[in-house]
Amino acid sequence: MKVVVFGASTSTTSINKTLAIYAANFIENADVQVLDLNDYDVPLFSEDMEREIGQADGAKAFLADIAAADALIVSFAEHNGSYTAAYKNLFDWSTRIEREVFQNKPAVYLATSPGPGGAKSVLAAATGSAPYFGADLKASLSIPSFYENFDLDSGALRSIELAEELQKAVEALK
Repeated sequence: MKVVVFGASTSTTSINKTLAIYAANFIENADVQVLDLNDYDVPLFSEDMEREIGQADGAKAFLADIAAADALIVSFAEHNGSYTAAYKNLFDWSTRIEREVFQNKPAVYLATSPGPGGAKSVLAAATGSAPYFGADLKASLSIPSFYENFDLDSGALRSIELAEELQKAVEALK
């Protein structure tokens, strides 16, 4: 099974990317491809820019990487209660090429933040819109207080209960 994972952020130290990669480890014998949103260069979306350049190459590459997947694990970073600007911009470009960005792939949506909210606002937005953009959403999970609940040295959740919840969510991809 080829699983594409990414954190919906361009941060080089993204805790959401860390969480998505950790989650993929629960799938035995998976071929995991980790996407970095920095690899999908797109200008700021506008209809004027779209008329000027046509389809953005970064969005075409992003869609091709999703097309090659059997399943997806996406962990959404939250900026001011919503998607990061970089993710939303890439997503907007992608929807202009293929409205069903996630191409009916089975998906698990995650979110985490340093605070106790666990990025639940952006996760709610993503899960609510998933059917409109071709995500076959199997499960979703928020991990609150990332730095308290995740041991960066061992690369694992400290809480057995949270680890079990995450494992159960990811197993829904099988």
